[in-house]
Amino acid sequence: MPTYVCRVCGTDLNDGQKTQIAHEITRLHSQLTGAPHFFAQVFFEKAARGDHFIGGTLAETENIFIRGDIREGRPKEVKRQLVTDIVAAVHRLSGIPTSGIWVYLNDLPAGQMVEFGHVLPDPGSERQWLEALPAADRERMARMGKRE
Repeated sequence: MPTYVCRVCGTDLNDGQKTQIAHEITRLHSQLTGAPHFFAQVFFEKAARGDHFIGGTLAETENIFIRGDIREGRPKEVKRQLVTDIVAAVHRLSGIPTSGIWVYLNDLPAGQMVEFGHVLPDPGSERQWLEALPAADRERMARMGKRE
């Protein structure tokens, strides 16, 4: 459901940092929205030196840009808390200054998203959606996100 893409510019994150950041984004999203952990996915991309410009000028600082595509319907206060908590977690885990962490959330209608081969439910309808899925799909999802 939520898909977060973290584009790292001007620095490197090691595998441990990526794992911790992915875990924290997943935990925060689930905690604040109520969505199951296994719905969240986090991707990391690296921008090559010379590929990042701000105001038309080559950026000389380390930055991480996080774009989260989430289902629409979440209260404004929840989304505000989510972005501020993500910034704090990424700063703590990466050492990148908060001024270099940019987070964008984008709302998408659930009916325009397909994951695990099924059109997604509206927020709050996850339990009914899961119960209506074939057993094999439910079992596959249950194996994901077992860290918590």
